[in-house]
Amino acid sequence: MPREDFVCTPQLRVRWAEVDMQKIVFNGHYLTYIDTTIAEYWRAIGLPYPHGYVEKYANDVYLRKATVDYLGSARYDDVLAVCCRVGRLGRSSMTFQFEIFRDHPDPAPAPLVTAELVYVNADPSSMTPAPLPQELRERIGDYERLAPQT
Repeated sequence: MPREDFVCTPQLRVRWAEVDMQKIVFNGHYLTYIDTTIAEYWRAIGLPYPHGYVEKYANDVYLRKATVDYLGSARYDDVLAVCCRVGRLGRSSMTFQFEIFRDHPDPAPAPLVTAELVYVNADPSSMTPAPLPQELRERIGDYERLAPQT
């Protein structure tokens, strides 16, 4: 996916503690980078998690599936752009798409990691799926450059 299709693209710097004995970012840390970016996404659409979502809608979102493809490796002190978008909105689920790039002036850099996370909106007391709130759908639609699939 072209990098310009992503609106949410926070940057972070790889810390020493995130690098393994191979001198590359340990694979599990990429999910931490993704989780940090999801928090930025919620802030960007005006629903900071958890208060902006959980308290407002009396629902919560639970991770159902995470798929990560490792295509390259980041190293200590690299600056990474973690690109995030909602690519699909189902009845009760939402699919986030990610691409992580080493941030440099290359006009067409290849992603180091691509990932997809599927969350299900649910009633926290019963843990049963609940429809995504219409206002959430509208906020996402207003924020994204490309409309999510439905």
